[in-house]
Amino acid sequence: MSFVTDIPAAPSETAIEHFHRRLSVETDCADVAVALKSSKQDFVLLHVVGALQDYEHRHIPGAIHFPHRKITAESMMEWPKDTLFVTYCAGPHCNGADQAALKLARLGRPVKIMIGGITGWEDEGLPFASGKESGFIR
Repeated sequence: MSFVTDIPAAPSETAIEHFHRRLSVETDCADVAVALKSSKQDFVLLHVVGALQDYEHRHIPGAIHFPHRKITAESMMEWPKDTLFVTYCAGPHCNGADQAALKLARLGRPVKIMIGGITGWEDEGLPFASGKESGFIR
């Protein structure tokens, strides 16, 4: 036996529930990139890293700089209640996307995190934007 099979795989029903639940709160860089390129962006992309200079240095094209500390019921009023938000931060070593997603969920807003964040975007070889003009700042 290997370490892989020491613990048996879950029954299919358990695996379906687990992966469906996970995909309901996560998306990845490739899926976000396809949506952005195909004009099928049916979500608001939030760059939740706090430092404005980091956003100006590089961010995902079309992302809004919206630090998770600024997410409040009042600050979210400009979007309809059913707007899906996708949050991202610096990468796997950063929990800003999770903090933002938790705040949004507590406000009753649909939300997913983009796993990998900026690190994942770079690993995929996807293009970045820079400066204030290429995105939106809140």
